[in-house]
Amino acid sequence: MKVLVTGAAGTLGREVLARLRSQGWTVRADDRVPVDPGLADEVTSGDLCDPGHVGDLVAGVSAVVHVAAIPAPMLAPEREIFTNNVLSTYQVLDAAGRAGVKRIVYVSSTSALGFAYSAHGTSPLQAPVTEEHAFLAEDVYGLSKHLGERIARTVALRWDATVVSLRFPFLGAGERLRRHLASVHADPGNDRKGLWAWLDTRDAARAVEAALTRPLTGHHLINVVAPDTSSPVPTAQLMARYHPGSVLTEPIEGFGTTFSTARSRELLGFTPVHGWREQAV
Repeated sequence: MKVLVTGAAGTLGREVLARLRSQGWTVRADDRVPVDPGLADEVTSGDLCDPGHVGDLVAGVSAVVHVAAIPAPMLAPEREIFTNNVLSTYQVLDAAGRAGVKRIVYVSSTSALGFAYSAHGTSPLQAPVTEEHAFLAEDVYGLSKHLGERIARTVALRWDATVVSLRFPFLGAGERLRRHLASVHADPGNDRKGLWAWLDTRDAARAVEAALTRPLTGHHLINVVAPDTSSPVPTAQLMARYHPGSVLTEPIEGFGTTFSTARSRELLGFTPVHGWREQAV
């Protein structure tokens, strides 16, 4: 089957291309910057806010993985981030639904809740943080990802498609992950806004594959994070120090993650296989 991957030149996009091709998918890769032709069966480049370009992109594909986004609020003017992230998501997902594509994966973010880029140091109301946690974002990136999730649900309802929204935390492997871990280990406060959540990029690509292939219907919003944190400090100590107002709805033992992963296990059958604790940092 043929799958369209947007944002294919980015860190996650490239990993998704590699994973899907290794599993026998035919891949159409799109980005607004050129994609290495060797990474996909077809490569295209254009503006996802252009309905003509998007209409051509979704023609003839069986599934869509929408990765493309400006991934942080400081990378462009706020108006550009909002317009790009929200409009491109609407156009890609709606065009796919109109074209009869029945499986769509939307790459969202744990930032959609509002902690990661909060100017006020917003803490979660409860932890482990579930998919139903209240929306608290005050930044444009978090808002854009939250609206993307609403678009995903609308498309599933309107076009009778299966749409899976994956909330990823910090993603990294190799040197990118080592730099992140070094920062957290030097001062756990450096990642207080991210709640010390992380995931190896290779595992993120595996989660995308699971979201494409598991027997699901309708829209599903799913946290996909590693089972542990990025910190060598026990999680309960981190929460008590940096988020003392957050209610722990259940004990978080050892270095357990601050996010609920029940839905990713139950719906996707997903368990990460890459960790960092057994490796030198």
